[in-house]
Amino acid sequence: MKLFLDTADINEISELNQTGLVDGITTNPSLIAKSGRNIIEAIEEICGIISGPISAEVTATDYHGMMDEGKRLAEIASNVTVKLPLTSDGLKACASLRSQNILVNVTLCFSTAQALLAAKAGASFISPFVGRLDDIGSVGMNLISEIAEVYSNYNYSTEILVASVRSVQHVVDAALVGADVATIPPKIMLQMYKHPLTDKGLADFLADWKSTGQSIL
Repeated sequence: MKLFLDTADINEISELNQTGLVDGITTNPSLIAKSGRNIIEAIEEICGIISGPISAEVTATDYHGMMDEGKRLAEIASNVTVKLPLTSDGLKACASLRSQNILVNVTLCFSTAQALLAAKAGASFISPFVGRLDDIGSVGMNLISEIAEVYSNYNYSTEILVASVRSVQHVVDAALVGADVATIPPKIMLQMYKHPLTDKGLADFLADWKSTGQSIL
């Protein structure tokens, strides 16, 4: 499963990219606003750091506006993935942009029916929001399982990009049900490294090594 970072913070992206584990980036208007950056400049800089897909979201809500903004965002770099909302106009724009070989991430998906429409519109990625479904008492990961089954039934090429990830367990569950991608906040990626037994084991090994008085160099 690929791991994307859900952030527009250049410093976080640069630092975590050094791990070699970052496969792409997702942004949205809220993350861009939080960064305080101009959206075009921010996406351009991110594309210079990460070679994988970089999702940049339109702000227009009508078809023609989405098309104009989508084309402008796609001009920034070849790895820009235009992010569109899962609405009637959004799916119409998705089909049009895909016909021009522009990558599209259809976002704000909350049902299997919506995901089916996005796949039929040719979406490169579908972004179901598991955390927000959990917030209202649903089990967000059940949606991922259903989408994975439907896509498998018909060999859709749309990749399932699990969004609104709130915990390391969300990442693990996404991998267990066969999601293609999980987009995660930087803090969640850092938490994935951690386990108390790892820390304890390392401390024990180092104490034993110190007691020998030896040095490898």
